[in-house]
Amino acid sequence: MLETALIALTTFFATVGPIDVAAIFAGLTPGASAAERRAMAVKATLIAFLVLMVFALFGTEALRHLGITLPALKTAGGILLLLIAIDMVFARHSGGTSTTPDESREAKAKGDISVFPLATPLIAGPGTMGAVVLLMAEAEGNLLAELVVMGALTAILLLTFLLLLAATMVQKYLGVTALNVITRVVGILLAALAVQFIFDGIGASGLLRGLDP
Repeated sequence: MLETALIALTTFFATVGPIDVAAIFAGLTPGASAAERRAMAVKATLIAFLVLMVFALFGTEALRHLGITLPALKTAGGILLLLIAIDMVFARHSGGTSTTPDESREAKAKGDISVFPLATPLIAGPGTMGAVVLLMAEAEGNLLAELVVMGALTAILLLTFLLLLAATMVQKYLGVTALNVITRVVGILLAALAVQFIFDGIGASGLLRGLDP
């Protein structure tokens, strides 16, 4: 269970990116009062939690109805996470874990950014949605492992909420360089996990057995 918890925590920390989310939140709400920021942080975290829990509880079943197997999910999820990890290592921003330039411009024109872009795609983005479905599918049949994955997700969302409350301080004291260092370290770990997911998916698919002489 410890291994499951560590993998889930690392994956969710990388795909949600609590520190990056807090920094972006501070940049998008320069004119908001402390009370307004707090209200947006609460609303966004709750919405993201509900969205991700729906994916956690029903995502695997939905994929099963679509005829998508666990090996295929592991391989596809691994590729998605690997692309995100590559962007993290090179300190690039993509639509997988952050807003696109067009989304950022739209957000700056809004007074309340709690639903968009804060709840989604910043907190509950495509990378996190894919990760939660992948990890829950891998833990399927083991109630304790499933609870560990959901507990890890809840812990990362709680951390994200706390950092949102201290967003200005996070941005001021860490700065761009420190944020990029943290992002790169987590990105390397995520890349290794992603490659392992790809290996496991291909191995479980039976494709390699078909290539044996």
